[in-house]
Amino acid sequence: MSGFYNIYCDESCHLENDREPVMLLGAVWCPKPEAGALAAELRALKQQHNAKGELKWTKVSKSRVAFYEAVVDWFFARADLHFRAVVVQHKERLNHQQFNKGSHDAFYYKMYFSLLNKILSPDQKYNIYLDIKDTRGRQRLKLLREVLCNNVHDFTSEMIEHIQNVHSGELELMQVADLLLGAVAYRHRGKTGSPEKLALVQRIEKLHRRDLLHSTSLSEQKLNLFLFTPRPANHE
Repeated sequence: MSGFYNIYCDESCHLENDREPVMLLGAVWCPKPEAGALAAELRALKQQHNAKGELKWTKVSKSRVAFYEAVVDWFFARADLHFRAVVVQHKERLNHQQFNKGSHDAFYYKMYFSLLNKILSPDQKYNIYLDIKDTRGRQRLKLLREVLCNNVHDFTSEMIEHIQNVHSGELELMQVADLLLGAVAYRHRGKTGSPEKLALVQRIEKLHRRDLLHSTSLSEQKLNLFLFTPRPANHE
């Protein structure tokens, strides 16, 4: 019997000229029947720690560190929650003219394909939610759905039941993607200015039992990382 999963996606440092050395895309996923209960557990954690509003990596601070540690511990304790991230290294080396038809957006969706095609299975069904990037995403979502489905010979696009752009504040589990992706980005950007954020990164690495600077095997289901290095341009 096939399963049904929800996938919640987020991105960090995805703009072309933001002077960041990396670009990251990440996704949290879980069985669809468990999504409501998991979101309720996260709301209960917020209430327990008097943490109001949206859960975000940028909000990690001395006054909120106990709450974010609890969220990390909760993520690793729940067997039905999973996370995968793609880290694009050396973003300044990207050559969109040669490899992406001159379009950073084309590269952005190639990386979304790389993120999601290792999560999807043709004998399962999925709802996919992407954090809103801009107001032009509907047509791109349609193309992304077609490419992901065609990749597994699902030419009627039955594997992906629903794909939608949403604001992260609307979905608690998308906020978990923001937190975990923020931690991976913090490590790869070499940041050390916030003791609380650094401690949270180290807590994740301890529970993950490895650092966040290297790719994991594809069989790693709890916290899966793939590091992508751009190909050098052909100057011939």
